[in-house]
Amino acid sequence: MPAKRPAPRLALIPEEKMNAPQRKLVDAIRSGPRGKFNNGGPFAVWMHAPEFGDLAQELGGHCRYKTALTPRLSEFAILVTARLWRAQYEWFAHAPMAERAGVKLQTINDLRAGRAPKGAPKDERAIYDFIKELYRSKRVSDRSYARVHAVLGDAAMVELVGILGYYVMISMTLNVFRMLPPADVKLAFGEEKAR
Repeated sequence: MPAKRPAPRLALIPEEKMNAPQRKLVDAIRSGPRGKFNNGGPFAVWMHAPEFGDLAQELGGHCRYKTALTPRLSEFAILVTARLWRAQYEWFAHAPMAERAGVKLQTINDLRAGRAPKGAPKDERAIYDFIKELYRSKRVSDRSYARVHAVLGDAAMVELVGILGYYVMISMTLNVFRMLPPADVKLAFGEEKAR
């Protein structure tokens, strides 16, 4: 029998019980680039602080849909972040998007297992090394910076760092508030235990 998953720390707020700021956030999500509202993951958390949620979802819409990074590289960076933070919901949401965007299934499997994606294209490997170094040392070497800058250029380099920061915030939100994928979904990083 599978272990019982810990319950989310905040209750889901049904749409029919949302107040005006919460409905405004839902409308902003639906009218933005996502086009739909999913009352799960970070959005469910943000319903408890809708003014913050409105700002966060707007930044997220830009990070996901409007940067100079290709969807493949953006989704790859999101998966590396999700794996490093063991953010189950983030992985659940973005692994299929990464595959559709062109990240190889073997690369996705390597990341999920905590392995360096040695068979990934050169640009993904450069970004992987950059992210690992940044999260480990809180800085990057000139060599790591130059490798990624050669792929991305100035604007996309700035946006990559922004994407990483945004998805760290998402990962922390998901982990702190115990937002997990649906109960019938096998968790990417093993079962969660309440702490």
